[in-house]
Amino acid sequence: MTRYLISFDDGAMTFPEEELLAVSEAAYAVVREAEEAGVWVFGAGLRSREEVSVVATDGTIADGPEDKAYLGGFCVIDVPSRAEALKWAAKIAVACRCAQEVRELVPDSR
Repeated sequence: MTRYLISFDDGAMTFPEEELLAVSEAAYAVVREAEEAGVWVFGAGLRSREEVSVVATDGTIADGPEDKAYLGGFCVIDVPSRAEALKWAAKIAVACRCAQEVRELVPDSR
């Protein structure tokens, strides 16, 4: 099996506020389905990009967003193929009403 990161950018979920409950319920339904299928590893939404801290290689800390894209949420699944990962990403995209990026995780060589 191979692990994949499925993610979306902060700000990508642009539906009206009154639809939040329906989107949340749809997203949790996909999570439950993935858990029952035995492919769910972990996932979470991330707090606003305004709460980002960036730690530089010299150890200095900068608070607040930079001019780049930030993750808004993600999950990790463990599936037998990229095609299977894309199927799960499609389910998540429909539930969350935003595009999802799919990336294979590099296996730990230890």
